[in-house]
This record gives sequence, C-alpha cells and structure tokens, in this order.
Amino acid sequence: MSMGSQAQAASYGTPGISLSAGYLSGAVSATGDPTVNVTVAQSGADAGALGVTVTASSRTSVAAVGDVTVTGTGGTRRLAVAARGRGYTDLTVKVTGVDGQSATKTLHYAASAAVQQGADSRYFTGSSDASAAVDVGGGYVVVADDESNVLRLYDRSVSGAPVRTWDFSSKIGVSKEIDIEGAARVGDTIYWTGSLGNNKDGEYKSARNTVFTTKVTGSGAATALSYGNSYAKLRDDLVAWDEAHGDRYGFAAGSADGQVPKQIDGFNVEGLEFAPGSTTTAYIGFRAPLAPAVPGGKALLVPVTNIDKVVGSGASAVFGTPVELDLGGLSVRDIRKNAANQYLIVAGSWAADDNTDPYALYTWDGDPAHAPAKSRDLPTTDPGGWEAVADVPDLTVPGARAQLLTDNGSADLYGDGTEAKDLTHPEWKKSRATWFTVTG
Repeated sequence: MSMGSQAQAASYGTPGISLSAGYLSGAVSATGDPTVNVTVAQSGADAGALGVTVTASSRTSVAAVGDVTVTGTGGTRRLAVAARGRGYTDLTVKVTGVDGQSATKTLHYAASAAVQQGADSRYFTGSSDASAAVDVGGGYVVVADDESNVLRLYDRSVSGAPVRTWDFSSKIGVSKEIDIEGAARVGDTIYWTGSLGNNKDGEYKSARNTVFTTKVTGSGAATALSYGNSYAKLRDDLVAWDEAHGDRYGFAAGSADGQVPKQIDGFNVEGLEFAPGSTTTAYIGFRAPLAPAVPGGKALLVPVTNIDKVVGSGASAVFGTPVELDLGGLSVRDIRKNAANQYLIVAGSWAADDNTDPYALYTWDGDPAHAPAKSRDLPTTDPGGWEAVADVPDLTVPGARAQLLTDNGSADLYGDGTEAKDLTHPEWKKSRATWFTVTG
C-alpha cells in the first residue's frame, strides 16, 4: 500500500448508524405504514456519499430484503417495509462508508395480517387498547385507552407513534387504571369517563369511578392538554338514583361486589356525549345493562343534567329521564355528535367475548322520542372490537365518511399467541383506525 492510500484510509472514521426506533410494526397490504429514520455519518466523509442497505432478514416469509425500501439523501434516510406475511423478523440495516468500512443495526420488525379495507385503515401504535377518541382539528385526534391513563395525540392520516402524550394520574390522585371508556368535548374542555364498573374479576376499583376534564389549547399537531378537575362518585350517584326509582335498571345488583361488569345485567359505561345543543347535559352510554336485561333489550343512555358542576365543583349528579334506544339488541360502545347535533352510535355486544359478535353503526338526532337508524354493519372477522368514533361528518351528505377505532388489546396480532396488551414493546402494540362510509 502506498503512503498516499494509507493517509487516505486513515482520514475516515468508522461509520456510525442509528435508528429512530429499534422496533417497528406494519401490516400486510397496508397503506401509510410507519417508517424508521436511519441516521448515518462518517468522519471525513459527506454523509450523502454513504450507502444504506438492508442485508439480511431472519424470516423472509415476513419480509425479505427486497421488501425494504430506503429513500432520502444526506445524513438521514427513511426505511419502509412492505410486509409479506404475519409474524416477526429481524432486519439487518447496514451503512457502508466511502472507504468500504461498515456498521450495522438490527430493526426488530413485526407484521400483522391484512384486514378488510386495508387502504382505509391506519394503525395508531404505542397502545393496543383504544377506547375513546376526540378530534382536535387539523387531522389529529386524542385517543384514550382502557389499560393505562395515558392520552395520546395522533395524526389520523398515517400509521405510527403518538405525536404527544399526557398522563394526569398524579393530578387526579389515582395510581391504577381509570379504565377510560368515553369522552366528550364542549368548547375547550374534554370530559373523560372511566367505565364506572367493577374489574373483570368483579372487584371494585376506585380509580374506575373517575370522571375528569382536560383543557385543550391549540389544535392539530400543536394540541396541548392541561388538567382540569375530577369527580369520583358518579357510579355511587347512578346507583342511588336507580334505587330511588325502584331499581328499574338493577344498577345496585349489577355493580355489587363479585359482579362481572360485562354481563347483560351488569354495570359498565362506554359512551359519553352531550345532549343536543347543551353544554351541561351529557348522555352516559351503557354497554351493560340492556333495558330490560334480556336478549333484544334496548341500549341505555342516562342524562347527567349538571355534568359541568359535577366535575367542576364536585356537586352530586342530577339525572334526567333515561333514554332507551333500539340498537337491534346491541348496546353502546361509543356515541359521538357533531356541531349540527347529528349523532353516530357504535353498537356492540355487552359480552366480553372474542369480538365475533355483531357490531353496527347507527345514526341518531339526539331526540329521545326519535329512533336511531342503522347505518351499516361493521366487519368482525379482523382483530379488535369497534370502540370509538373520532368525529361525525355531515350526515346529510351522501358518501360521508367517519373514522372508527378498534380496541385490539386481546388480539393475537402477530400469530404467536401473545395478546397485544401483553406485548413487551409499545411500538408493536397498535389499534386500528378505519374510515367507513356512513351515508348512502
């Protein structure tokens, strides 16, 4: 080797490579799947002259080397994977320096199966248990899940991790999950409610008896949330109200110690939305009980007429006349309205099964004297149960679309028998958000 080439070799350092995430989840035949940024550098060299390739896959049936695309120039490249099949693979990402030196990093990739309406579906990662969603404008949504108290802000148009997160547990004074299941926005305030029910073993957990508010500032990607107030006795108020009216709905028995919440005569809240034109009366939507608590019973809404004072200053809840809606024997999994007081109701079974029971979407005008109308059945062959609707379009416009979210917590997304809520890496946990046409 000549002195010149030795000097040339010595002038380059060892290439460096880092990944914006070591774990990534995609889906077969997906649109808008998340990507990973690959940052590379080599001292003495222009970063744009470095090569970035994927050189190996530990399981080519999930994604082969040729299924990975690297784009971009300069010091940061973008890596995308087109999943071939369900499962896991480790992808070896390599940077090659201008002098042939190289370095590698491993990307741990997981792919879920193809779903119906894959082109209309996106995956919100970081949590698998989406249970309530509130649109905050600019194409963004705040999503709650029922396995933690973290609120997450997502871009509705793409799959991937939350843009921002908040956890107000310490301000609320809870250490356990609130089991957030419903949310409603009025002005710059979002109300969030726990399920108010026992846990799946029939045990009372006080954190679940929580309603709290957050104040919204900004919108879209710049949305910020701050803590407002909380109230910890709505379940008690509901039981006392029902007892004072002849135990019409069996709330005392349904919420008694040892009673599982997701029974036809159980006690479990999953929806919250304001009555038409009101900023103080909110409908509480029940997953259980049905009214009456027999197959084919109606879905139950109970109006809280002073929810602003309940959460704002700790006043006891005052209840209006209950509303019983014919949802074809299904109950409320979510209820959401728009500024024109047009409602969408996500209807599902009261049962805590494997999500193969029917789900349907209904439209309603919020008037207790008027019956809801079935908009469409929702698909049940893919993982997850339909739990939330982000916002309601103008239901007078033909072809209007709404984005619905699944709770995938009990789903085996990757074919290894692990429930999504038990996955060890948050990047692999995900809920699905799918756009559906809701008007003819």
